Amino acid sequence: MGGQLGDHLHVEGDSPVHRLPAHVKLIGLVVFVLLVVALPRDAHLARAATLAVAVIVVALTRVPVRHVLSRLVVETPFVVFAVVLPFVATGPRTTIGPVTVSRPGLEAGLALLVTATTSVLMAVAFATTTSSRDLVRALQHLHVPDRLVQILAFMVRYLGVVGSQAQRMKVARESRGFAPRSVRSWPVIATSAGALFIRSYERGERVHLAMMSRGYTGRMPVTDPLRATPTQWGHGLLPGALALVTLVAVVVS
Repeated sequence: MGGQLGDHLHVEGDSPVHRLPAHVKLIGLVVFVLLVVALPRDAHLARAATLAVAVIVVALTRVPVRHVLSRLVVETPFVVFAVVLPFVATGPRTTIGPVTVSRPGLEAGLALLVTATTSVLMAVAFATTTSSRDLVRALQHLHVPDRLVQILAFMVRYLGVVGSQAQRMKVARESRGFAPRSVRSWPVIATSAGALFIRSYERGERVHLAMMSRGYTGRMPVTDPLRATPTQWGHGLLPGALALVTLVAVVVS
């Protein structure tokens, strides 16, 4: 009943990125993004190089381009801010066609746009090649606190279930002629939200009792621990290594 949160992001495949263990990809993603963010604002060539690395990684996933582009929608707030920044920032002005913009604002906006695009592309590459179950296993393997891992695991498992139930309640309301056209409809929506909360709470209690009856002690058992070969570590950390070389080259120069 219901799907797992994040399954709509994951795309089945057998690409080199798909075959990497989840914890290797997660560490590689974090390292790469941190190094990209650490680049100076005026390091345009270095930032373009990291963007090229991200594009290559996405290409290696063999995920359809349309799917990747649809996930870039999450970048919209950064794009809007990057476009507005040259017009509101202070400092020396420069003319681009019919408009006059702030030169520091233009550089900052460009840096923000490229950095955000690079980071989102790498995150999309990770999300499309890693299932929600593998993500939870990776966090557990990396010794993230058990409480946080279990909260995430239950959220991944049951948020889809709660969403499906909310959708069924919406269909039931509409089948009875309900249409939220004014403030008068708010009490009905509030009642539905309360009923959904009570049902979710009761489901949580039943799940907890069922787990306790099966010997649950506060930690989920690990049936198939993650393992990675040195070659896989090398492949997973290669984008981060390239970003590190780029950062060092910028700092030295």
